[in-house]
Amino acid sequence: MRFLFFTFIVLAADQGSKYLVRLFLEPEQSVPIIPKILHFTYVNNPGAAFGLFAYQTPFFITVSFIVILIIVFASFRVVREGKALGLALSLQLGGALGNLLDRMRFGYVIDFLDFRIWPVFNLADVAIVAGVALLCWELLRPAAGKKEVL
Repeated sequence: MRFLFFTFIVLAADQGSKYLVRLFLEPEQSVPIIPKILHFTYVNNPGAAFGLFAYQTPFFITVSFIVILIIVFASFRVVREGKALGLALSLQLGGALGNLLDRMRFGYVIDFLDFRIWPVFNLADVAIVAGVALLCWELLRPAAGKKEVL
């Protein structure tokens, strides 16, 4: 149940933030939140990370569905093994669903978090990266304490 709760929270936060960006900003408009550090910059991203492979929407939708299915199937097994693993997958699933909804509705992903030293991104991207980092941490952590014998 926690898995679905956190997935929904990520999806709702992502879609809600994107709704507000579309409501209050025009495409390409940038508003400083913390000048020279954080801006809200409305970008319609038709590609993947960093705008790569622009306008390949059917490909991204297909890949998103495959990734979502893998996460859902993995969750049945992993969620029972630990809270952190379940949280990692729920973050990834919520983020993947958020970006998938954008691609299906608009043909692109709405990005708005702009730190001026990195390409503009969104809350779904943050959730996906945090989920992958947490998953890696949890999967590699037990191995870190073991001594390798040759």
